[in-house]
Amino acid sequence: MRLRVLHCLFQLIETWGYIFEKLRICSMCQFVRFIHDLKPLKKDPDVMFTDLRFGSIPVKLYWPKAPTCTPRPGIVFYHGGGGVIGSLKTHHAIFTRLCKESDSVVLAVGYRQLPMHGVSTIKRDCIVATIHFLRSLDTYGVDPDRVVVCGDSLGGTAAAMICERLMNTPNLPRIRAHILVYAVLQSLDFQLPSCQQNQNVPLLSSEFVFYCVCCLLDISPSWKNAIMKGAHLPAEVWAKYKKWLDPENIPERFKKSYRPVAHAPLNEDVYLETRSILNSTYSPLLIEDNIMSQYPEACIVSCEHDFFRDHSLLYKKRLEDLGVPVTWHHIEDGFHGALTTLDMGCFYFPCSTRILNAMTHFIKKL
Repeated sequence: MRLRVLHCLFQLIETWGYIFEKLRICSMCQFVRFIHDLKPLKKDPDVMFTDLRFGSIPVKLYWPKAPTCTPRPGIVFYHGGGGVIGSLKTHHAIFTRLCKESDSVVLAVGYRQLPMHGVSTIKRDCIVATIHFLRSLDTYGVDPDRVVVCGDSLGGTAAAMICERLMNTPNLPRIRAHILVYAVLQSLDFQLPSCQQNQNVPLLSSEFVFYCVCCLLDISPSWKNAIMKGAHLPAEVWAKYKKWLDPENIPERFKKSYRPVAHAPLNEDVYLETRSILNSTYSPLLIEDNIMSQYPEACIVSCEHDFFRDHSLLYKKRLEDLGVPVTWHHIEDGFHGALTTLDMGCFYFPCSTRILNAMTHFIKKL
Protein backbone atom coordinates (compact mmCIF):
# COMPACT_ATOMS: atom_id res chain seq x y z
CA MET A 1 0.00 0.00 0.00
CA ARG A 2 2.84 2.40 0.85
CA LEU A 3 4.42 1.66 -2.53
CA ARG A 4 1.13 2.37 -4.31
CA VAL A 5 0.79 5.69 -2.46
CA LEU A 6 4.38 6.62 -3.34
CA HIS A 7 3.65 5.75 -6.97
CA CYS A 8 0.53 7.94 -6.96
CA LEU A 9 2.53 10.88 -5.60
CA PHE A 10 5.11 10.41 -8.34
CA GLN A 11 2.37 10.27 -10.97
CA LEU A 12 0.84 13.46 -9.58
CA ILE A 13 4.17 15.29 -9.89
CA GLU A 14 4.66 13.79 -13.34
CA THR A 15 1.19 14.96 -14.47
CA TRP A 16 1.87 18.51 -13.33
CA GLY A 17 5.16 18.29 -15.21
CA TYR A 18 3.32 17.39 -18.40
CA ILE A 19 0.94 20.32 -17.87
CA PHE A 20 3.86 22.75 -17.53
CA GLU A 21 5.46 21.15 -20.59
CA LYS A 22 2.28 21.74 -22.62
CA LEU A 23 2.27 25.35 -21.41
CA ARG A 24 5.94 25.61 -22.51
CA ILE A 25 7.04 26.67 -19.04
CA CYS A 26 9.50 23.82 -18.58
CA SER A 27 9.86 20.18 -19.52
CA MET A 28 8.21 17.45 -17.46
CA CYS A 29 11.54 16.06 -16.25
CA GLN A 30 12.82 19.52 -15.27
CA PHE A 31 9.75 20.00 -13.08
CA VAL A 32 10.10 16.55 -11.48
CA ARG A 33 13.76 17.21 -10.73
CA PHE A 34 12.85 20.60 -9.23
CA ILE A 35 10.30 19.00 -6.86
CA HIS A 36 12.66 16.17 -5.89
CA ASP A 37 15.47 18.61 -5.15
CA LEU A 38 13.34 20.57 -2.68
CA LYS A 39 14.14 17.93 -0.08
CA PRO A 40 16.75 19.31 2.38
CA LEU A 41 20.05 17.45 2.68
CA LYS A 42 20.51 15.65 5.99
CA LYS A 43 23.95 15.83 7.54
CA ASP A 44 25.70 12.94 9.25
CA PRO A 45 28.17 13.84 12.03
CA ASP A 46 30.55 11.13 10.81
CA VAL A 47 30.66 12.20 7.14
CA MET A 48 31.98 15.34 5.47
CA PHE A 49 30.96 16.43 1.99
CA THR A 50 31.59 19.30 -0.38
CA ASP A 51 30.47 20.50 -3.79
CA LEU A 52 33.11 20.66 -6.51
CA ARG A 53 33.25 21.20 -10.24
CA PHE A 54 35.46 19.27 -12.61
CA GLY A 55 35.37 21.84 -15.40
CA SER A 56 31.67 22.20 -16.22
CA ILE A 57 30.67 18.98 -14.41
CA PRO A 58 29.20 19.31 -10.89
CA VAL A 59 30.30 16.62 -8.45
CA LYS A 60 29.94 15.96 -4.71
CA LEU A 61 32.80 14.52 -2.68
CA TYR A 62 32.08 12.56 0.53
CA TRP A 63 34.68 11.31 3.00
CA PRO A 64 34.61 9.87 6.56
CA LYS A 65 35.33 12.43 9.26
CA ALA A 66 37.49 10.05 11.30
CA PRO A 67 41.21 10.32 10.42
CA THR A 68 43.06 7.34 8.99
CA CYS A 69 46.68 6.40 8.43
CA THR A 70 46.00 4.34 5.32
CA PRO A 71 44.34 5.23 2.00
CA ARG A 72 40.65 4.40 1.75
CA PRO A 73 38.70 2.72 -1.06
CA GLY A 74 37.34 5.15 -3.64
CA ILE A 75 33.83 4.90 -5.12
CA VAL A 76 32.70 6.77 -8.23
CA PHE A 77 28.91 6.78 -8.17
CA TYR A 78 26.65 7.60 -11.15
CA HIS A 79 23.07 8.20 -10.01
CA GLY A 80 20.05 6.72 -11.77
CA GLY A 81 16.91 8.29 -13.14
CA GLY A 82 16.87 7.36 -16.82
CA GLY A 83 18.78 10.50 -17.74
CA VAL A 84 15.62 12.52 -17.10
CA ILE A 85 15.16 12.54 -13.30
CA GLY A 86 17.41 11.88 -10.31
CA SER A 87 20.20 14.13 -9.06
CA LEU A 88 22.97 14.49 -6.52
CA LYS A 89 20.29 15.58 -4.02
CA THR A 90 17.94 12.61 -4.53
CA HIS A 91 20.84 10.23 -3.88
CA HIS A 92 22.50 12.20 -1.06
CA ALA A 93 21.46 9.70 1.63
CA ILE A 94 22.87 6.83 -0.44
CA PHE A 95 26.23 8.58 -0.88
CA THR A 96 26.40 9.44 2.82
CA ARG A 97 25.53 5.96 4.07
CA LEU A 98 27.82 4.27 1.54
CA CYS A 99 30.70 6.54 2.56
CA LYS A 100 30.14 5.95 6.27
CA GLU A 101 29.43 2.23 6.28
CA SER A 102 32.15 1.20 3.82
CA ASP A 103 34.69 3.74 5.16
CA SER A 104 35.28 4.97 1.62
CA VAL A 105 35.72 8.22 -0.26
CA VAL A 106 32.72 8.68 -2.56
CA LEU A 107 32.67 10.86 -5.65
CA ALA A 108 29.11 11.45 -6.90
CA VAL A 109 28.95 12.58 -10.52
CA GLY A 110 26.24 15.13 -11.36
CA TYR A 111 26.23 14.56 -15.10
CA ARG A 112 24.13 16.96 -17.17
CA GLN A 113 20.75 15.55 -18.16
CA LEU A 114 18.04 15.47 -20.78
CA PRO A 115 16.41 17.32 -22.40
CA MET A 116 18.88 20.22 -22.18
CA HIS A 117 21.80 17.90 -22.95
CA GLY A 118 22.06 14.78 -25.09
CA VAL A 119 23.27 11.26 -24.34
CA SER A 120 26.74 12.11 -25.64
CA THR A 121 27.01 14.77 -22.91
CA ILE A 122 25.96 12.30 -20.21
CA LYS A 123 28.59 9.83 -21.43
CA ARG A 124 31.31 12.47 -21.70
CA ASP A 125 30.58 13.91 -18.25
CA CYS A 126 30.84 10.47 -16.62
CA ILE A 127 34.11 9.67 -18.40
CA VAL A 128 35.72 13.07 -17.76
CA ALA A 129 34.73 13.15 -14.07
CA THR A 130 36.03 9.61 -13.55
CA ILE A 131 39.36 10.34 -15.22
CA HIS A 132 39.76 13.53 -13.18
CA PHE A 133 39.15 11.57 -9.98
CA LEU A 134 41.56 8.78 -10.96
CA ARG A 135 44.27 11.36 -11.56
CA SER A 136 43.71 12.95 -8.14
CA LEU A 137 43.54 9.90 -5.86
CA ASP A 138 46.45 11.06 -3.69
CA THR A 139 44.69 14.39 -3.08
CA TYR A 140 41.59 12.59 -1.80
CA GLY A 141 43.40 9.89 0.17
CA VAL A 142 42.22 7.03 -2.02
CA ASP A 143 43.98 3.70 -2.52
CA PRO A 144 44.65 3.37 -6.31
CA ASP A 145 44.21 -0.40 -6.04
CA ARG A 146 40.67 -0.12 -4.63
CA VAL A 147 38.70 2.16 -6.92
CA VAL A 148 35.12 1.05 -7.61
CA VAL A 149 32.64 2.40 -10.15
CA CYS A 150 29.03 2.10 -9.10
CA GLY A 151 25.56 3.06 -10.27
CA ASP A 152 21.86 2.37 -9.96
CA SER A 153 19.51 2.08 -12.97
CA LEU A 154 20.97 4.24 -15.78
CA GLY A 155 23.90 4.90 -13.47
CA GLY A 156 24.63 1.18 -13.69
CA THR A 157 24.70 1.56 -17.47
CA ALA A 158 27.30 4.31 -17.02
CA ALA A 159 29.38 2.15 -14.65
CA ALA A 160 29.49 -0.71 -17.18
CA MET A 161 30.34 1.76 -19.95
CA ILE A 162 33.22 3.18 -17.87
CA CYS A 163 34.66 -0.34 -17.43
CA GLU A 164 34.87 -0.65 -21.20
CA ARG A 165 36.04 2.89 -21.91
CA LEU A 166 38.84 3.03 -19.31
CA MET A 167 39.93 -0.61 -19.50
CA ASN A 168 43.39 -0.08 -20.98
CA THR A 169 43.87 3.66 -20.56
CA PRO A 170 47.58 4.34 -19.92
CA ASN A 171 48.73 6.25 -16.84
CA LEU A 172 45.47 5.66 -14.97
CA PRO A 173 44.81 3.25 -12.08
CA ARG A 174 42.80 0.22 -13.15
CA ILE A 175 39.21 -0.02 -11.96
CA ARG A 176 39.14 -2.66 -9.21
CA ALA A 177 35.43 -3.57 -9.39
CA HIS A 178 32.03 -2.39 -10.57
CA ILE A 179 28.72 -2.45 -8.72
CA LEU A 180 25.46 -2.46 -10.67
CA VAL A 181 22.15 -1.97 -8.84
CA TYR A 182 19.08 -2.86 -10.95
CA ALA A 183 21.02 -1.62 -13.97
CA VAL A 184 19.70 -1.02 -17.49
CA LEU A 185 21.99 -3.05 -19.73
CA GLN A 186 20.30 -3.45 -23.10
CA SER A 187 17.74 -1.56 -25.16
CA LEU A 188 16.83 -4.16 -27.77
CA ASP A 189 14.39 -6.64 -26.29
CA PHE A 190 11.37 -5.38 -24.34
CA GLN A 191 9.68 -8.79 -24.16
CA LEU A 192 11.94 -10.48 -21.64
CA PRO A 193 10.16 -12.29 -18.78
CA SER A 194 10.68 -9.42 -16.34
CA CYS A 195 9.30 -6.92 -18.88
CA GLN A 196 6.11 -8.95 -19.23
CA GLN A 197 5.74 -9.63 -15.51
CA ASN A 198 6.52 -6.11 -14.26
CA GLN A 199 5.13 -3.81 -16.93
CA ASN A 200 2.69 -2.21 -14.46
CA VAL A 201 4.74 -2.32 -11.28
CA PRO A 202 4.72 0.97 -9.29
CA LEU A 203 7.44 3.59 -9.83
CA LEU A 204 8.66 2.09 -13.13
CA SER A 205 5.87 1.16 -15.51
CA SER A 206 6.46 0.34 -19.17
CA GLU A 207 4.98 3.76 -20.01
CA PHE A 208 7.67 5.61 -18.09
CA VAL A 209 10.35 3.27 -19.46
CA PHE A 210 9.40 4.26 -23.00
CA TYR A 211 9.28 7.93 -22.08
CA CYS A 212 12.93 7.61 -21.00
CA VAL A 213 13.82 5.54 -24.10
CA CYS A 214 12.30 8.17 -26.39
CA CYS A 215 14.21 10.93 -24.60
CA LEU A 216 17.50 9.04 -24.72
CA LEU A 217 17.16 8.10 -28.40
CA ASP A 218 15.43 11.38 -29.33
CA ILE A 219 12.67 9.52 -31.17
CA SER A 220 8.89 9.82 -31.46
CA PRO A 221 6.75 8.02 -28.82
CA SER A 222 4.65 6.75 -31.75
CA TRP A 223 7.27 4.04 -32.33
CA LYS A 224 6.46 2.35 -29.01
CA ASN A 225 4.33 -0.50 -30.43
CA ALA A 226 6.85 -1.28 -33.16
CA ILE A 227 9.69 -1.44 -30.61
CA MET A 228 7.62 -3.56 -28.23
CA LYS A 229 6.97 -6.06 -31.04
CA GLY A 230 10.63 -6.16 -32.09
CA ALA A 231 10.00 -4.53 -35.47
CA HIS A 232 12.80 -2.01 -34.92
CA LEU A 233 15.61 -4.44 -35.77
CA PRO A 234 16.23 -6.75 -38.76
CA ALA A 235 16.24 -10.53 -38.37
CA GLU A 236 20.02 -10.78 -38.75
CA VAL A 237 20.54 -8.49 -35.76
CA TRP A 238 18.20 -10.55 -33.58
CA ALA A 239 20.06 -13.68 -34.72
CA LYS A 240 23.46 -12.14 -33.92
CA TYR A 241 22.57 -11.24 -30.34
CA LYS A 242 20.29 -14.18 -29.55
CA LYS A 243 23.17 -15.97 -27.80
CA TRP A 244 23.26 -13.20 -25.19
CA LEU A 245 19.61 -12.10 -25.03
CA ASP A 246 17.87 -15.47 -25.25
CA PRO A 247 15.46 -16.00 -22.31
CA GLU A 248 16.91 -19.53 -22.14
CA ASN A 249 19.85 -17.87 -20.36
CA ILE A 250 17.52 -16.85 -17.53
CA PRO A 251 16.86 -19.36 -14.72
CA GLU A 252 13.45 -21.06 -14.93
CA ARG A 253 12.25 -19.72 -11.59
CA PHE A 254 12.18 -16.22 -13.10
CA LYS A 255 10.00 -17.21 -16.05
CA LYS A 256 6.64 -17.82 -14.42
CA SER A 257 3.79 -16.84 -16.76
CA TYR A 258 6.32 -15.88 -19.47
CA ARG A 259 5.09 -16.18 -23.05
CA PRO A 260 7.64 -15.94 -25.89
CA VAL A 261 6.74 -13.33 -28.49
CA ALA A 262 7.89 -13.69 -32.11
CA HIS A 263 9.51 -10.57 -33.57
CA ALA A 264 7.37 -8.64 -36.03
CA PRO A 265 8.63 -7.94 -39.57
CA LEU A 266 11.15 -5.11 -39.82
CA ASN A 267 9.86 -1.54 -39.96
CA GLU A 268 12.60 0.29 -41.88
CA ASP A 269 11.56 3.73 -40.62
CA VAL A 270 11.85 2.67 -36.98
CA TYR A 271 15.17 0.94 -37.60
CA LEU A 272 16.70 4.05 -39.14
CA GLU A 273 15.81 6.07 -36.04
CA THR A 274 16.64 3.50 -33.36
CA ARG A 275 19.68 1.57 -34.62
CA SER A 276 21.94 3.54 -32.28
CA ILE A 277 20.69 1.26 -29.48
CA LEU A 278 23.22 -1.29 -30.71
CA ASN A 279 25.92 1.05 -29.42
CA SER A 280 27.50 -0.01 -26.11
CA THR A 281 26.46 3.35 -24.60
CA TYR A 282 22.86 2.10 -24.63
CA SER A 283 23.47 -1.65 -24.44
CA PRO A 284 26.59 -2.65 -22.46
CA LEU A 285 25.31 -6.24 -22.54
CA LEU A 286 26.31 -6.41 -26.23
CA ILE A 287 30.03 -5.84 -25.71
CA GLU A 288 32.13 -8.49 -27.48
CA ASP A 289 33.57 -11.37 -25.46
CA ASN A 290 37.23 -10.39 -25.90
CA ILE A 291 36.52 -7.04 -24.24
CA MET A 292 34.06 -8.10 -21.54
CA SER A 293 36.35 -10.91 -20.43
CA GLN A 294 38.76 -8.19 -19.21
CA TYR A 295 36.17 -6.49 -17.02
CA PRO A 296 36.90 -6.09 -13.31
CA GLU A 297 35.11 -8.06 -10.61
CA ALA A 298 31.40 -7.31 -10.36
CA CYS A 299 28.71 -7.01 -7.71
CA ILE A 300 25.24 -7.22 -9.23
CA VAL A 301 22.00 -6.45 -7.39
CA SER A 302 18.73 -7.45 -9.03
CA CYS A 303 15.18 -6.87 -7.75
CA GLU A 304 12.27 -9.24 -8.27
CA HIS A 305 9.66 -6.57 -9.02
CA ASP A 306 11.66 -4.70 -11.62
CA PHE A 307 11.00 -4.20 -15.34
CA PHE A 308 14.78 -4.50 -15.92
CA ARG A 309 15.42 -7.48 -13.61
CA ASP A 310 16.48 -9.83 -16.40
CA HIS A 311 19.16 -7.42 -17.63
CA SER A 312 21.11 -8.18 -14.45
CA LEU A 313 20.55 -11.94 -14.84
CA LEU A 314 21.78 -11.94 -18.45
CA TYR A 315 24.78 -9.74 -17.60
CA LYS A 316 25.66 -11.98 -14.66
CA LYS A 317 25.65 -15.07 -16.87
CA ARG A 318 27.80 -13.40 -19.51
CA LEU A 319 30.43 -12.37 -16.96
CA GLU A 320 30.46 -15.79 -15.31
CA ASP A 321 30.78 -17.54 -18.69
CA LEU A 322 33.79 -15.33 -19.44
CA GLY A 323 35.46 -16.09 -16.10
CA VAL A 324 34.88 -12.69 -14.46
CA PRO A 325 34.20 -13.02 -10.69
CA VAL A 326 30.62 -12.06 -9.83
CA THR A 327 28.88 -11.48 -6.50
CA TRP A 328 25.10 -11.56 -7.01
CA HIS A 329 22.36 -10.44 -4.66
CA HIS A 330 18.71 -10.89 -5.58
CA ILE A 331 16.21 -8.89 -3.52
CA GLU A 332 12.93 -10.82 -3.50
CA ASP A 333 10.85 -7.89 -2.23
CA GLY A 334 12.88 -5.29 -4.13
CA PHE A 335 11.67 -2.93 -6.86
CA HIS A 336 13.26 -0.45 -9.23
CA GLY A 337 14.27 2.68 -7.34
CA ALA A 338 14.14 0.98 -3.92
CA LEU A 339 17.57 2.26 -2.91
CA THR A 340 16.42 5.90 -3.04
CA THR A 341 13.89 5.30 -0.22
CA LEU A 342 16.67 5.08 2.39
CA ASP A 343 15.74 8.46 3.91
CA MET A 344 12.09 8.80 2.90
CA GLY A 345 10.63 8.45 6.38
CA CYS A 346 7.24 6.73 6.14
CA PHE A 347 8.08 5.69 2.57
CA TYR A 348 11.22 3.84 3.66
CA PHE A 349 11.38 0.20 2.55
CA PRO A 350 13.64 -2.30 4.39
CA CYS A 351 14.90 -3.75 1.10
CA SER A 352 16.82 -0.50 0.52
CA THR A 353 18.98 -1.20 3.57
CA ARG A 354 19.65 -4.75 2.40
CA ILE A 355 20.81 -3.42 -0.97
CA LEU A 356 23.14 -0.94 0.72
CA ASN A 357 24.47 -3.65 3.05
CA ALA A 358 25.26 -5.86 0.05
CA MET A 359 27.20 -3.01 -1.56
CA THR A 360 29.18 -2.10 1.57
CA HIS A 361 30.02 -5.74 2.36
CA PHE A 362 31.36 -6.19 -1.16
CA ILE A 363 33.52 -3.07 -0.94
CA LYS A 364 34.96 -4.05 2.43
CA LYS A 365 36.13 -7.39 1.01
CA LEU A 366 38.15 -5.79 -1.79
